[in-house]
Amino acid sequence: MVFSIALRFVRDRSVAEELAQDVFLKLYRELPRLASPEHVKFWLRRVTSHRALDYIRGAHRRAELALDEVPEPTVAAKHNDPLMERSLRKLVSSLPDQARAVIVLRYQEDMEPQEIADVLGIPAATVKSRLRRSLALLRGKVQRLVGEPIR
Repeated sequence: MVFSIALRFVRDRSVAEELAQDVFLKLYRELPRLASPEHVKFWLRRVTSHRALDYIRGAHRRAELALDEVPEPTVAAKHNDPLMERSLRKLVSSLPDQARAVIVLRYQEDMEPQEIADVLGIPAATVKSRLRRSLALLRGKVQRLVGEPIR
């Protein structure tokens, strides 16, 4: 779960592995203070999201790679259409950081808007509006690719 969240945020396998290591090291230090297994899961999602967002914010200070140089994630596909999955993954990765964060947490991690709000430290209403705007943005991108209105 930690690696998956980090990978979806930063889109770089080696960086996601490094972020996951940092999160688990921090978990090791904080484990005595965490109350229950549910709290640990919430804590992991929150810390991973924040670490990934911090990395993304600092990306402008680092050298950038061309999109062709970024390796495809090696996560097993859950759908029957690998071309559709790859296209959708590229569309989601082209979203702005905040939009991508709420889409990944909602649909990849299957979190409810209130859980996302807790993880990202923003109001639930903000999460819902970002989800609506992000989905509308994705629909627009798909319409431009397909040439037909998407309902």
